[in-house]
Order: sequence, then structure tokens, then C-alpha cells
Amino acid sequence: MLNLVQTQKQSLKISPAQIQLLNFLQLNTLELEQHIKNELEENPFLDEGNEDSTDDDWDNAAEGGVSDRGDDRTQDYMDWDEFRDDDVPDYKTRVNNYSDDDTTYTPAVVENVSWRQELKEQFHLLLLTERQQILSDFLVDSLTDEGYLTYTAEALADDVSFTSGIYVEVTEMVELIDLLRHMEPAGLGAKNLQDCLLLQLERRQEPEATLAKELVKKHFDDLAGRSYEKLMKGLGINANQLKDVLAFVGTLNPQPVSTSNQAEVLGVKDNVIPDYIVMVDGDLIEVELNNRRIPPLKINKSYTHDLGKSRAANTYVNSKINAANWLIDAIQQRQNTMLKSMRTIVKLQEDYFRTGDVRMLKPMVLRDVAERIQMDVSTISRVTSGKYAQTPFGVIHLKDLFTEGVKTDSGEEVSNRQIQLALAELVAQEDKQSPLNDFQLAELLAEKGYPVARRTVAKYREQLDIPTATLRRTL
Repeated sequence: MLNLVQTQKQSLKISPAQIQLLNFLQLNTLELEQHIKNELEENPFLDEGNEDSTDDDWDNAAEGGVSDRGDDRTQDYMDWDEFRDDDVPDYKTRVNNYSDDDTTYTPAVVENVSWRQELKEQFHLLLLTERQQILSDFLVDSLTDEGYLTYTAEALADDVSFTSGIYVEVTEMVELIDLLRHMEPAGLGAKNLQDCLLLQLERRQEPEATLAKELVKKHFDDLAGRSYEKLMKGLGINANQLKDVLAFVGTLNPQPVSTSNQAEVLGVKDNVIPDYIVMVDGDLIEVELNNRRIPPLKINKSYTHDLGKSRAANTYVNSKINAANWLIDAIQQRQNTMLKSMRTIVKLQEDYFRTGDVRMLKPMVLRDVAERIQMDVSTISRVTSGKYAQTPFGVIHLKDLFTEGVKTDSGEEVSNRQIQLALAELVAQEDKQSPLNDFQLAELLAEKGYPVARRTVAKYREQLDIPTATLRRTL
């Protein structure tokens, strides 16, 4: 027999409005601007402007009164009879005899053509059949973003036969690949880095090109491993000659398509709009939000007079007005939360914001900020995620301010960014003919008072994009 027991307990659930507000906190300035634009287009009761600018003028006009705006407009036409036969305008006495307003200004249009489109045009300039042009377009689209061709001729023939429904011979693709490898820029259609360098060396006529071609073709592994002794022995040259050859190889492009062309194709622009503005004035540090792109919002009630009294109309009006009110309140709450969080961050990292020196950063995690303003850690994470701040020493990413702490030999807790800076200084001062490995770097950091393990040094080195000791070695 079942025993039914009634119990009472408390549980915490997040409402949909709270979830929506949390997602709203995560928006940066550009995303918030776009969100407001979408709301202004969809909600007729949401309008730009301050709440102080009321709709009294419109109400007076609807009741038969005359607004001040109407008086101003009437005043413009009161003296029309007096000035309508005024002197001849100045522009009629000019040589060109037309007004500046009649001049049509055509802005310059900049057309960005992708490297793939330029490559297809190179193929189309050749005496190719319609079938070959279709295959060449497929071949260009099969290249990687760096310009490499990772597919074999057999795989390309099978793919184009399957997608186009026509049978393609392997020899047809081989001919087109050979044409591709002779086009500009040099290195297009290469299988790998070694093949890319060889394609470029085949077009070079300098005296060093012959020796560089032998170096890349027969001793590429030793070149990648910086085994300079093996290279000198294999090529039968001395150190000075090897330096000249390596300098010549360094002029080659490891990627047929440069990074600037890729950014042009993808439309990537390194424009960062800061969400915060930090100003240092003597002993005072002020923080404000960058709201120049965010317009003030208000409720526009002028449409409510023209709507009927139907239930559907009232439901629509109430829903849109509630949505507009929620958006205005959410923006205000977002601004308050962001300002409170940023002011706490500035207070914790006051020395850093005054000097801009990374070594002045103190260990700080999200919980430190959350406990001071009595908010959840997830809220601080949303407020700082993807956000930037304009400071007197440049634009910084807020996530870079949160660092872990490491205790020194003296018992003081320092930021790991300070240790990374010390590591970068050691690498910059090392002997490049005999660079320091991770064990030696760990020992030198310990002498400076930073006891870190070898794997920690390797992790910091990777974060700083510092290669291994073998790859840092030079002649």
C-alpha cells in the first residue's frame, strides 16, 4: 500500500525575465546598439528621446489648440509678401549660373575584390573552353584560405563529377592544377610549406636561389629543426654563407595568400568600441559608460489615441508598452550594474590604472569583485565578458585584468602577468645562439623570487607565443 506524504520545501527558480536580463548584461556596446535599433523598428510605442520631452504639444493640437511649434512655423511666412521680390540670388550672377544645391556629389565607391575572384579572372583570361572554366572555378574554390591545395587530382575529379553530374578525367584536373601553380601570387596550389617555398624559388633569378632551392628540397627537416651544423655540412658551406641563404629564404612567403587579403575577404576589421571610459585626474579616477552610441528611450503614447477600444487592440497596446518599459528599465539596470562592477575593478587595480604598468596588476578573480558588490559571480562574468575599457594608456580587455596569484619566496602574492613579463625579459636578453630551455628559465625565475615549475614556464611561454628553445636559435 502506498503512503502519501506531503512535504514543504523551498526552491529557487529563475524566471524568464531574469534570464533575459542576464543575457542583456552580456551585450557589448555594438550589440546593444543593434538590439535597440531592432526594438525601435518593431515597437511603435518605443521612441528616441528623454522622458522630460512630453507630448503636450501633440495633445494640444489634437484638442484644437495651437502649439508653440505651429506659432514658429506661422511666423516664418508672415513677412513673405515683403521679401518675395527681394534681390536676385547670388548664384544667378555667377558664371556657372546654378546653385550649389544642384551639384550632385558622387561619393567614391571602393570595390573589394577577393583573391579567389581575381584568380578566377586569371583563368578566364586564358583560352579555355567552357568546361575548363567550370572546372577551374571549382578548383579555386577548393583551395584553403592560405592558398594551399590539400586535395589530390583524383579526389577533385571525383568531387566535381559527383556535384556537377559530369564525368571528369583526372588528366583534366592535372592540367588545370599545373596552370594554377604558375599563376600569381607564387606558391598557389602548393601541397605543403616545402612545396610552396620551392614554387617561389623556381621564379627567383638571384644567385642565392640555387643554393636555397637545394636547402629547401634536400634539407627541409634540418631547416625546420634549426640544425645549422648539419646544414653547413650537407651543403658544404660556412656559417656566413648559411646566414645569407637563410636570409634569402626568409624573404619568401610561407602563405601564398597573405593575412591582409584574408581579412579583406572575410571583412574583418579590428575596430574595438570601448564599453567603459576610465579617466585619471590627479588623485581621482572616474569611470563612465560609453553611451554615445546608445540613444535615450521613452514611451511614445501618441498612437494610443487612434486605436479603438477593442480587446485585441488593448492587448496589443499593453504588450508593446510593457515591452518598451522593460527595455528602458533593463538598460538602466545594465548601466548601474556595469558601473558598480567597473568601479570596484578600478579600486582593486588602482595602481595599474594610474601607471599602466602590467607589473602593478594584483591577483584578482571574479569572486573578489562579486563579494565586494554582493552579486553573483556569473553576473560579473557577463559584465566583463567581451568588454573593453578606454584608459589613458590605451584600450584594454577587461578579462586581462583577472589574473591568478603566485606566492613569491618572500611570501608576497603577485600576479602571474608579472611572472610572464619577467619570462619575456629573460627570453629577450638570452643568447640566441644558445637559447635557454624551460628548465633554465625556471631556475632563473626562481632566482628572481618566482618559484614556478617547468610546466608552468612552458604554459606561460605558449601564452606569450614564444617558441621553444630550438626554434629560437639563430646563427
